[in-house]
Amino acid sequence: MDVALASKEPTRPAVDREAYPYRMKDLCERTGLPRQVVHFYIQQGLVPEGHKTGRNMAYYGEEHLARILLVRKLQHERFLPLRAIKALLEERDEAFSPAQRRFVHEVKARLSRALGARADKPTTADANELIQKLGLARKDLEDMVHLGLIAAAEEHDASGRARLVVASDDTWILETFAEFRRIGFTETIGFSARDIVMYEEAMSALFAREAKLLADRLSSLSPEQAATMVERALPVINAFLVRYHDALARNFLATL
Repeated sequence: MDVALASKEPTRPAVDREAYPYRMKDLCERTGLPRQVVHFYIQQGLVPEGHKTGRNMAYYGEEHLARILLVRKLQHERFLPLRAIKALLEERDEAFSPAQRRFVHEVKARLSRALGARADKPTTADANELIQKLGLARKDLEDMVHLGLIAAAEEHDASGRARLVVASDDTWILETFAEFRRIGFTETIGFSARDIVMYEEAMSALFAREAKLLADRLSSLSPEQAATMVERALPVINAFLVRYHDALARNFLATL
């Protein structure tokens, strides 16, 4: 076989430039984001890959531009962690039919007050002051942001001074991790923020199945009825999860 021929890339189908008019530099110009951030969103599965015409060339459409702007808004205006954003987008894109999404949206409107829904403009807390108060290292905070467990952004005060802030709704995550540190789960013996990811992954997968189940089975009811049932069921489910986790620990110890 001709080595030169074998090394050639496979022929890629032509791209409809009307449907996919943007190159990476165009996305960067229209979103105001650096190339590295856009690539990171794509690598994390937050934004679909472009239509490639070569190893280092791809074209993007309006849906890519809209998704990048949405992720940025959720991350920096709503302060949603990247893991939460990815789960929400996957759920929106794949888990629910249009009719189910409309139903869930109506139920959400009735549950927002009961659940203390996240505000469009969440209040924030100074990140450096918070970790100092909790006795956490700056690396703990940086790891949680990098892992997508919490969101952080820069805010500027009236004098123009920048400070790093996190959403007040997410401070409990740092407080919980600080408790682990005080108990003795320190970095010295190998514990880090990465260890929280297994809980986030398990709970996110459980919640995705739970949400789909409820949307399937409650959609025959009125949104008011469904919202009331969900509101009453949540404390019962939460209590079950806590007690079942304890039962699993007891059962495990009983086998040793």
